[in-house]
Amino acid sequence: MRVMGLDPGLRALGWGVIDVSGSKLSHVANGVCKTGNGDLGGRLVSLFDQLTEIWARYLPDTAAVEQTFVNKDGAGTLKLGQARGIAMLVPARAGIVVGEYAPNAVKKAVVGVGHADKRQVEHMVRMQLPGIEIAGPDAADALAVAICHAHLAATAARIARAVG
Repeated sequence: MRVMGLDPGLRALGWGVIDVSGSKLSHVANGVCKTGNGDLGGRLVSLFDQLTEIWARYLPDTAAVEQTFVNKDGAGTLKLGQARGIAMLVPARAGIVVGEYAPNAVKKAVVGVGHADKRQVEHMVRMQLPGIEIAGPDAADALAVAICHAHLAATAARIARAVG
């Protein structure tokens, strides 16, 4: 199974692709879709075009995105939500149901604690994907989302088989 994890951001949208075979994870690629300043519509189109190209290159079987947390800056949260919409739209257009995970759930799945900092998350991503070169903190977070989805989707599948 090929999994794409996405860490939404309007200025920098992180992405990471891993292959999953049983409990074995292997790195495929990672990077960051970047936009400059300018009108919001143009920046969203740029994110969409970049992510569509990446999707076509790696053809994931499933995808997951980090949920947006609400912060004190309502306008910033709204813009982040729009970038998150692009992150969900690209896989949805390919017929993929997108997994959604709270930031604390991702950290707990990857690090073991829900309040880990970015350095701890990146360290554990490196431990689970040895030899990897990470394109930056946003890409590390996206890989963490992919790892979280791989673990939780596998668990959900096992439960479904046991119950069904």
